[in-house]
Amino acid sequence: MWLLVTVVRVLIHFVQDCWPWLVGVLVLVTVIVGAITVLNELAKHEAHQREERLKSIARFERVDVMTGTDFEELIAELLRRDGYRDVAVIGRSGDRGVDITARTPDGRKIAVQCKRQARNVPPDRIRNLIGAVHSTYAGHRGVLVTNSGYTAQAQSEGRGRIVMIGREELGLWMAGTSLKL
Repeated sequence: MWLLVTVVRVLIHFVQDCWPWLVGVLVLVTVIVGAITVLNELAKHEAHQREERLKSIARFERVDVMTGTDFEELIAELLRRDGYRDVAVIGRSGDRGVDITARTPDGRKIAVQCKRQARNVPPDRIRNLIGAVHSTYAGHRGVLVTNSGYTAQAQSEGRGRIVMIGREELGLWMAGTSLKL
């Protein structure tokens, strides 16, 4: 009993001597927790808005009339949605055969070429990406995404060398199936 009374007295004296500091720490902790809560809610809201935007544009009737640049941005957003990191749209000039670079969720590097076109992708596009991956983007895995398909020769040349995402795979990806590389 004596020990309990002594501990309570020590605590009371500590609080009486240090109350301004204790109040300051309590206020600081409250502000930090509040800021973290607000930032988390903003991130959730941003993710929800991004998902809604993707749902509105990730449909073939929209994709088939997009500009090449808009298609690249769509593919970049799909990658981000699926947890790919360091997603960078390189752009038109100086892209050296690759439109997007990124890292898979487990950290592997990828180099993505986007082809939004009406006809099937010919084999020279496959060869261009393979060349870019072996020279400028060494260490990256090549990925070619199209809203159309691939010619038989293109499929033959790319098989086992790059990942080829055609119309059917793109449709599933846009509908919410995660891209696994």
